Amino acid sequence: MQHARAKVHRMFELVEPIATVTFSEVPNEAFLALGMRNYWDGYFAGRAAPLGLVPAGVVHAVFYNFADGEVARHIPWVWGKTTPQEAIAVRERSSAAALRQMIGELADSPGLVRVADLATRAAVSAPTEGRVLYAGLRALDVPEEPVARLWHAATLLREHRGDGHNAALVAHGIGGTEAHVLLALSLGMRAEEFGRVHHLPKAQLAAVVDGLRGRGLVNAAGGFTDAGRETRERIEALTDELAAPAYDVLSADELDELIASLEPIAAAVKAADD
Repeated sequence: MQHARAKVHRMFELVEPIATVTFSEVPNEAFLALGMRNYWDGYFAGRAAPLGLVPAGVVHAVFYNFADGEVARHIPWVWGKTTPQEAIAVRERSSAAALRQMIGELADSPGLVRVADLATRAAVSAPTEGRVLYAGLRALDVPEEPVARLWHAATLLREHRGDGHNAALVAHGIGGTEAHVLLALSLGMRAEEFGRVHHLPKAQLAAVVDGLRGRGLVNAAGGFTDAGRETRERIEALTDELAAPAYDVLSADELDELIASLEPIAAAVKAADD
């Protein structure tokens, strides 16, 4: 990697809260106004829109970590209420509004244009091969307004990393629901306590944990074995490695500047969420 793994990982920590304002209340309300039935209709309409009118099975494969049948409850139903083009526009507009609201005076600070430009340079520079969701986002126009451009760049960088993370999971033989179990354990939680999978039928979730136990990744008490912890660490290291090409276009000084400039913005978003 041209840049140290620690800096690549730090960029993940900083762009994640900025990109995920798209899953907050303002965008949710905007999608409900289009006729969505609930939060998850809006989630799938907005996030899947760059893929176009593809079947639920394709969205399930690209998003990777949803349980069987979850995507099909929303795709293609949402496309009877809106179009991918409208969903893209609503997502961008409402996400930029949410980000502006969360970061307050930083939205109009002199440095915002610079940080949006640096982030965008990185976000549109990475190779698209094997990065389906990232490639879909790359096909969209980059917003001109600085706050919207920053959100768009953060989303590109997030999904570029996410596509690489899925590749790392595949390389290590970890399925989508299994990935959630490993994440829960890394956070010190039992699988049945973790928000993304706790709603699954107990027998289904127990079968996933049993499968990981049979592979020596989870112990009898439902926690990590040494092999399980090492597997997750290898996946995270490979994910960082696969995310790194997005930042090759930036010099070391520019990446340091970008990190320093994003820190107060990400902190403001997190504070607004608390």
